[in-house]
Amino acid sequence: MDIDHFMQGYKAAWENKDESMFCSLFSPDGEYYNTPFAVQRGREQLAEYWRRVKLQEDVHVTYEVLASSATGGIARWHVTYQVASEELFRIWAKSTGTNLVAYKPGDPLPRMVLDGVLIAEFEHSLCKNCRIWWHSMPQA
Repeated sequence: MDIDHFMQGYKAAWENKDESMFCSLFSPDGEYYNTPFAVQRGREQLAEYWRRVKLQEDVHVTYEVLASSATGGIARWHVTYQVASEELFRIWAKSTGTNLVAYKPGDPLPRMVLDGVLIAEFEHSLCKNCRIWWHSMPQA
């Protein structure tokens, strides 16, 4: 696997909201750092984490490979999606420290925009380690 193939799979897994597809990108003991301090290890934890994308609708993912080597790579990614539940909005707000003062239950849920960078390391044609750094906000 190389970074372009990994990103193709990452994009497909996110847009299809498919945790099995996401897990298939990783070795059985693969690691996914969704923040610098939070890691999911192994396919069970990866699948549990990825299920949250089922609370997103109309997902669009684009990416650009920034660097590639035989054992890894770096890519910038950009995602937009419609929040499909107040639960997801609360998860997002908690993860970013947003206080939700402007949002009241029953208000229309926002469309979100995320922008990030990931570094992936590959071993035996699967991802051994993936770290992402990202930021998100409601789309204007």
